[in-house]
Amino acid sequence: MKKILLGVTGSIAAYKAAELARLFVRNGDEVRVVMTEAATKLVAPLTFQTLSRNPVSVDAFAQPHEWKPGHVSLAEWADLVVVAPATANTLAKMRHGIADNLLTSLLLATRAQVVVAPAMNEGMWLNPATQENIAALRSRGVMVVSPAEGDLACGVKGAGRMAEPKVIFDEVG
Repeated sequence: MKKILLGVTGSIAAYKAAELARLFVRNGDEVRVVMTEAATKLVAPLTFQTLSRNPVSVDAFAQPHEWKPGHVSLAEWADLVVVAPATANTLAKMRHGIADNLLTSLLLATRAQVVVAPAMNEGMWLNPATQENIAALRSRGVMVVSPAEGDLACGVKGAGRMAEPKVIFDEVG
């Protein structure tokens, strides 16, 4: 059993993260979910609370469940941190050490293996800035589950579609 922290960011692919949480729980892993504020506009925290059987964290300033600040206790708790979907914005923050929300703060504090599953429009995915961010994160030991090609939410076909939950699950298994 692994202790998996699932980070969910504000991509339309956030709905797929619910299935990923279910796969981890079915595997016997303990799952806790941290959502960005933007992610909560796409999928309700209650969805992840129900699937993970644990409270969902969103607010860095909420009353922590332990005496330590939330980002520290979550960062230390996790054996593995999976950010799925990982938006271009979150990837850029990770690369540059920006910690302006609960998820990016705990990503700076954790010593656990970090895995990202990018999800974005093809133009954003292929942008040199995003590709440089991905290369830098890989060089720091972050595992990247590359996005697939296919129908994108913006109505075009191309690269940038988040890998299917089963693919992510199998890669981190």
